[in-house]
Amino acid sequence: MATGSVGKPSDKEEEYFARQAIERMKKEAAERQAKMAEEEPKRLKALHYMHCPKCGHQLAELDYQGIKIDRCMNCQGIWLDAGELEQVTQKEGYLGGILKLFK
Repeated sequence: MATGSVGKPSDKEEEYFARQAIERMKKEAAERQAKMAEEEPKRLKALHYMHCPKCGHQLAELDYQGIKIDRCMNCQGIWLDAGELEQVTQKEGYLGGILKLFK
């Protein structure tokens, strides 16, 4: 074979390029996985945000004595965010006993 002519790659060259291709595929797969892991919480929030946990219908935010509570207009359920039960029981003395049930 003449010098400078292109011949069949050696086994070591084929192995090198195959290894490079595998590493590239692994890197791309890891990047796709990271992107999916980043987007999943956003997707779930968009799917469930302000929906009733009981029946799945849309919740409406109502003002109750300065406290924003969530109410389902379908099943009439009332849903409180973190800290809202404490705020309600501080404003309403007779509801104070309810708070003790959750502690």
